[in-house]
Amino acid sequence: MTREQDSPPPPRPQAGTSLAETRLGPRPLPLHLAVAAMTLLTSRGALPLLRKGSLDWRPELAAKAASLRQSAEALDERQVEQALGAAAARRWSDFLKGVLAYRRHGYQRSLPDPRIVWQDGATRLLAYAPKGRRTGRPVLVVPSLINRAYVLDLTEERSFLRDLAARGFRPYLVDWGQPSGAERGFTLGDYITGRLNAALDAVLAETGTRPALVGYCMGGTMSVALAQRRQADLSGLILLAAPWDFQADPTPVVAALPGMLPGLMGVVAALGELPTDIIQSLFLGLDPHLGYRKFRTFAGLDPDSAKAHAFVALEDWLNDGVALAGPVARECLEGWYINNDPARGNWRVAGDVVDPTAIRLPSLAMVPADDRIVPPASALALATALPGCTVLRPPLGHIGMMAGGSAIEKVWSPLADWLKNHR
Repeated sequence: MTREQDSPPPPRPQAGTSLAETRLGPRPLPLHLAVAAMTLLTSRGALPLLRKGSLDWRPELAAKAASLRQSAEALDERQVEQALGAAAARRWSDFLKGVLAYRRHGYQRSLPDPRIVWQDGATRLLAYAPKGRRTGRPVLVVPSLINRAYVLDLTEERSFLRDLAARGFRPYLVDWGQPSGAERGFTLGDYITGRLNAALDAVLAETGTRPALVGYCMGGTMSVALAQRRQADLSGLILLAAPWDFQADPTPVVAALPGMLPGLMGVVAALGELPTDIIQSLFLGLDPHLGYRKFRTFAGLDPDSAKAHAFVALEDWLNDGVALAGPVARECLEGWYINNDPARGNWRVAGDVVDPTAIRLPSLAMVPADDRIVPPASALALATALPGCTVLRPPLGHIGMMAGGSAIEKVWSPLADWLKNHR
């Protein structure tokens, strides 16, 4: 373990290589291409049904289908097919242009490196307050294991950690890194009782003050277990879109997991981990057409615009995923999503049941109303279980709440106000 190191600079393209050769994504690219192609190809196959007004699978569209049938009767069939083919070709071209424009974009993330306070294996604790600051409430931030931690420090304009530091707090970020070596055999308990415990100890040693604990997404669920074990060493608990009841309003992907689990666990048995591209494929199932839509839109943007740079920054993060250690993958997919162990009181860490009702810390739960990754009902179940928890419902999505254009106004500022008023 090390302390007070300078963090290594982010990787840069090697001489003689282009950005298109070094930038990943959208991942997995073959799946994105297949979804876009099938979206366009099936339009021609659906045309006869539309002419007949036959939309039996969508009863709510019956009136529109009848109107469409009447309109189609007045059109030349061959002209309609030609127009449909031209539109499909144009949209396919726009999608491909968007993907290539992304892969060739000149943006590179360049922010001052935070100070490394502590490190063990791939896990680092990063300090964002100016070195030497002795005042301000310390805040320990725990992200998900699945994605890179720098979504909370994405760009100069969209950095939750740097915003906290600018407001006078002393924020620390747990950066899990890519599991390797012994970490590939870690369970959630290993991360919580080992790495998170040690990170909290490092904050206490450096500041001499109990920090507030902030957990985002899966990191919020893990933070509940840490908070229960270390209440005396914490001053508050904030949960950001943290899932708990995995059967509350389950997505189609969650509903299909029991059938997919044997295959997924077969991959884990062979590789020792659940690879990034498989994780990305599961997320793609939440909205299969999202990539098709957003890259067509990106194709029309000025590449030098702030909007284009923000898109590339976020897309780079999305494609810079992290594999899940084999035991963690099984615990999450089977124990959390299928068996719903946390909500049923069956999730144990180091032999102890994780019970949010036992936590007496001041707590805040921010549950984004438009979250499609963690259904609001899942996160609200955890907020309800925490005694006296304050609940805020920002009108944002799962990623937008921490990296979107409205994050400062709707999430970061209310969160900072809560920190100032609750100790």
